Amino acid sequence: MDLMEKKYELFVEELKNEGWDIEKLISELMMFKFELPSWGFGDMGTRFATFHEPGAARNIYEKLEDAALVNKLTGICPTVALHIPWDKVDDWKDLKKHAENLGLKIGAINPNLFQDPDYKYGSVTNPDPKIRKRAIDHILECIEIAKILESDVISLWLADGTDYPGQDDFRDRKKRLEESLKIVYDNLPENMKLFIEYKYFEPAFYHTDIQDWGMAHLLSTKLGDKAYVLVDLGHHPLGANIEQIIAILLSEKKLGGFHFNNKKYADDDLTLGSINPYEVFLIFKELVFAVRDSELSNYAKNVRYMFDQVHSTKSKIEAMLQSVNTAQYILAQSLLVDRDKLLDYQKKFDLIGAEEYLLKAFRRDVTPLIWKFRKDLGLPENPLEYYRRSGYKVKISEIRG
Repeated sequence: MDLMEKKYELFVEELKNEGWDIEKLISELMMFKFELPSWGFGDMGTRFATFHEPGAARNIYEKLEDAALVNKLTGICPTVALHIPWDKVDDWKDLKKHAENLGLKIGAINPNLFQDPDYKYGSVTNPDPKIRKRAIDHILECIEIAKILESDVISLWLADGTDYPGQDDFRDRKKRLEESLKIVYDNLPENMKLFIEYKYFEPAFYHTDIQDWGMAHLLSTKLGDKAYVLVDLGHHPLGANIEQIIAILLSEKKLGGFHFNNKKYADDDLTLGSINPYEVFLIFKELVFAVRDSELSNYAKNVRYMFDQVHSTKSKIEAMLQSVNTAQYILAQSLLVDRDKLLDYQKKFDLIGAEEYLLKAFRRDVTPLIWKFRKDLGLPENPLEYYRRSGYKVKISEIRG
């Protein structure tokens, strides 16, 4: 028996003494899947500069190849989100086939409504009806692309807003926004969902048209049952209680998806857990509680999770593997929080007991559980180290330049 097998046996014994069902924990761990962003594998930068990484994917075909490797090494990333027109191709059926040959499926389709010069003063909220129509037509084009690729999510983030007081009228922009999204919603197939993302500032600095989760929830509620709120970890003011936002949206069955990254100041898109892993743990706790709740479970199991990260200085594939490994590790920690036991502390107003119970789970070494998960699936024990020894980086650098 090697060292990890011994550690796993001791870990199982410890968990059983606490009343945990180890097989159930592993099945819950296997249930959570994470979507990869195509844009996380190509050269992307800040508004100041883009730094080229040798071997970085040059097109969507190569992005899918890199994503397939991450999925092969981790076992939990079977889908890839696309950004249009960044990932536009002439033959969508060929791209779909390419993804399937790599063991992948296409995930959310993300329309780009923030780079074209026409969108300087907004896209679907623009005062010019011709520009609004152009933006709406682009989203409708993305719906048609999604149909071909058998994607069931249109993920919408708008950069729309204003930079100066008096630049435009708040209520008029809200009206244009609602009218535009109504056209989009009415063109959604029955099996397709619309995720509405929000961001409190940037690139608009005075006001943003979809500035917070309340506005996104208002829009999704007005539109109907196929519209949901998409939460991005980096799209909040400093100090925002994101786990509370998650809990509220889950209770309303309006959380459609969650984008994982990390931030220090603004929308930094850093690797998950690099700044505040405890916050990530508290968010996962709410997601796990919902999945285990008999009234929410069927809905909560269909919430989509994606890494929305751009790696401008870290090696792209390695950074993605870092995030996936971190997500699974913190998820495993959050699985070891029993809501009923936590409620017992809460009912007794035992603040210290409740906090210590959470901290015990957060500080717990769950390596044996992750080891068992990977062993059962025939995955490398340490995906990042395996990748570094694989020679893949050297190979793609030679091919791609």
